[in-house]
Amino acid sequence: MYKSITNRRSFIKKMAMLSAMTAAASMFPGIVFASEQEKAIPEDANLDWKKGPCRFCGVGCGILVGTENGKAVAVKGDPNSSVNKGLLCVKGYHQIMCIQSKDRLQHALVKKNGRYVKTPLSEALDIVADKMKGTIDTHGKDAVAMYTSGQSTIPEGYVASKFMKGAIGTNNLDCNARLCMASAVTGFLTTFGADEPMGCYEDIDHADYFVTWGNNMAEMHPVLFSRMLEQKATRGAKIIDFATRTTRSSTASDKSILFEPQTDLAVANAICYEIIKNNWVNTSFVEKHCNFSKGLTNMGYGLEDNYTFKDKPEQIDFETYKEFLKDYSPEKVSKYSKVSVKDIKYLAAIYGDPNKKVVSYWCMGMNQHTRGTWINNLVYNIHLLTGKISQPGNGPFSLTGQPSACGTAREVGTFTHKLPHGVVTNKKDREMAAKIWKVPYERIPSKPTYHATEMFRAVDRGDIKFIWIQATNPLVSLPKTSRYRPGMQKDSCFVVVSDVFPTPTSDVADVILPAAWHIEKSGLYGNSERRTQHWNKMVEAPGEATEDAWMFIEVARRMGYGDLFPYSRENHVEEIFNEYRRFHEGPKHGMAPLEVLKKESGVIWPYVNGKSTQWRFNTKYDPACSNGEDFHFYGKPDGRAVIWQRPFEEAPEKPDQEYPFWLNTGRVVEHWHTGSMTRRIPVLHQAMPHAYVEFHPEDAKSLGIRNGEKVKVTSKRGSCTLPASINERGLPTKGQVFVPFFDENMLINDVTLDAFCPISKEPDYKKCAVKVEKV
Repeated sequence: MYKSITNRRSFIKKMAMLSAMTAAASMFPGIVFASEQEKAIPEDANLDWKKGPCRFCGVGCGILVGTENGKAVAVKGDPNSSVNKGLLCVKGYHQIMCIQSKDRLQHALVKKNGRYVKTPLSEALDIVADKMKGTIDTHGKDAVAMYTSGQSTIPEGYVASKFMKGAIGTNNLDCNARLCMASAVTGFLTTFGADEPMGCYEDIDHADYFVTWGNNMAEMHPVLFSRMLEQKATRGAKIIDFATRTTRSSTASDKSILFEPQTDLAVANAICYEIIKNNWVNTSFVEKHCNFSKGLTNMGYGLEDNYTFKDKPEQIDFETYKEFLKDYSPEKVSKYSKVSVKDIKYLAAIYGDPNKKVVSYWCMGMNQHTRGTWINNLVYNIHLLTGKISQPGNGPFSLTGQPSACGTAREVGTFTHKLPHGVVTNKKDREMAAKIWKVPYERIPSKPTYHATEMFRAVDRGDIKFIWIQATNPLVSLPKTSRYRPGMQKDSCFVVVSDVFPTPTSDVADVILPAAWHIEKSGLYGNSERRTQHWNKMVEAPGEATEDAWMFIEVARRMGYGDLFPYSRENHVEEIFNEYRRFHEGPKHGMAPLEVLKKESGVIWPYVNGKSTQWRFNTKYDPACSNGEDFHFYGKPDGRAVIWQRPFEEAPEKPDQEYPFWLNTGRVVEHWHTGSMTRRIPVLHQAMPHAYVEFHPEDAKSLGIRNGEKVKVTSKRGSCTLPASINERGLPTKGQVFVPFFDENMLINDVTLDAFCPISKEPDYKKCAVKVEKV
């Protein structure tokens, strides 16, 4: 009797929660309710439902894919997933509609005499292996490169790393996560010595305030935003939007605060100034758990080829840091940030109130920043000064943009400087990799080579003679594509592209390999909250479309490295993951075994003694803490986090008389990244058929521009013509224009600047100078 009563109470509570989420979701477009998902499924359907993660964005929503007669015919949110609790955004709900696209790549294509010729996959892989081996024999191992993706599965990323670094012996491997998450990585590492957030999505259920730093979550992470709106509706939690333009997130928030591009650095320092001035510092926490440091300044912007930089941290004391902050009083910062003194003090008071729990969320606005590492550090400073960290509802949280930017890039190590555990510059990390991979320790190079931007510069220069691009579309997504597209078309480099659909990148390939989509293979992803998600193959891929991991293995075997890749075709995913888990054994990053991942809708690491660690560095929740204190930032040798002295520095390119506007780029809720998948989904393409340039009404009026009229946006690097958008979806501040980058027919990244954060090497897509003129 008792059991039935408690089950009933649990059911009522769950239904009330889902009802509140549905009500919250209805406040803005982009969310598909659970009830709507069910309506689209015929009553007499006899579907086999299989669990997996969503293909789009880094939230990691759980999905159920309904298959019938060997085809995927329906998608709905997984109610067992604690990430989305049955909800989906419009992209997630419609995702399977693209895989049946008529232009799907089903067979290998090899360019012969300027034309693509349909070629058996085995023959195409022979060509790839021969060309790769020949390039190494003639020009050396650093003449070949691989560029992978945060959309790749964990096994695919792992095999890529083992192939390039362990078999060939080159660090010429980087990934498109460099374009979106590298500053988050270096921010975490410099402050905490360990990557990825210390909290989880359950923080949403406990926080009193959410401060979104330059992040339009309503469109970029709509399911998480709906969860925040649920807390706003049911508990009175407040959302503060801190951004450079007014968006759907702004209108759904309790308060919107706009700042001048690049000045988030100064505002963050002003918040710290106020926290110290008003005695809101959690003195006991800071004294026990924090150090103070400063690094080099005026370090440039990476605009020149072969740019190098190495920071030189220097320890300082609290008084030195306090003196530094005198230049960042609200009164001083307000003058150039365009944030009022009142609003700066308001933000500081939220963080400074010991009785209020605060979560800070950010994504590309902070990471795609020429001082991306610094602004990450500065937000951590705010949480460390107040002790609001590593607790339910209190913490800084960097959100990712891709489904496995954490799992496949950051954890597996598909950056030039990374290994599946640690970095190539660390001898012990190289020794661990060599032991697990069964290769000579000396084969793994000790120095990084090319990060993403420099890799494509090297292609343009002719230093890289062979490049294999997998599951990404750099000739739409790179900054300053006006340089790199001609570079990729040169005869000096042999280009291989593995993808599901034709793209502007595959257009320049010498060999195009047909890739399986994510539900056409088994795999694992790792999302923003350290959650690893497994799925089994659900449907067969068309034609000869094949898993990228298996194509890597086949080429490696053809090149003579077969002994390093002894995996079977049927069980290679399981065999690879079990090998990879060896890199992360122990309480600091232990990963759940595959048998657990197969049952659950994702499991958060560290997974210790059969239980996920939801909040790291807090002794109450984290079994890896061993210093006898309440908190232990064990990523650092002394167990202390670092509060960094980081100044405000100007952007490398600012509006002037010739180029009077800031250009900001980003995404929209209907499309994901370069649109190569979502634009093949009819309902999403119809909802947002093309890109546009967003104006402030006064700027549009002064230029004589009306809605829908063609406008040319020009920088020192290139131009792009788009229709004008005025008072529609978003509202830039005066002197700023915004363009989404999903449309391959309107290549706004021909216009953007390839400046990057010198520490993370992540480009800044949010700030460059342009002129606009009516066409």
